[in-house]
Amino acid sequence: MRIKVDEDLPSAVVYELREHGYSAMSVIEQGLGGWKDPELWQTVQKEGRFLITADKGFADIRVYPPGTHAGVLLLRPDEDGIRPVMELLDNVLQYYDLQTFSGAVVVANPRGIRVRRA
Repeated sequence: MRIKVDEDLPSAVVYELREHGYSAMSVIEQGLGGWKDPELWQTVQKEGRFLITADKGFADIRVYPPGTHAGVLLLRPDEDGIRPVMELLDNVLQYYDLQTFSGAVVVANPRGIRVRRA
């Protein structure tokens, strides 16, 4: 599975995903930092990548309906900082194969996940 990690997440997310066997690239690695959401979204979709982000806008199913894209995982830890993001990601990766979220909009927080499919 090919994944793009948004610039609002720590670079450790990319390394963790790679350790789990995913083909992960960050927005920053590709020189896309600072791009507006619509332009970034177009690029992510042209590449056919699943987007992992902390930007709530990308989880708006009215704008990004499930089934019309490669998928989105929104990470919503209860606290700011790298540690809460990484703990949340680790929990998701422990219990789920991200491939099963292909085409879906998924919101993960410390209490669980919500999956919206087409």
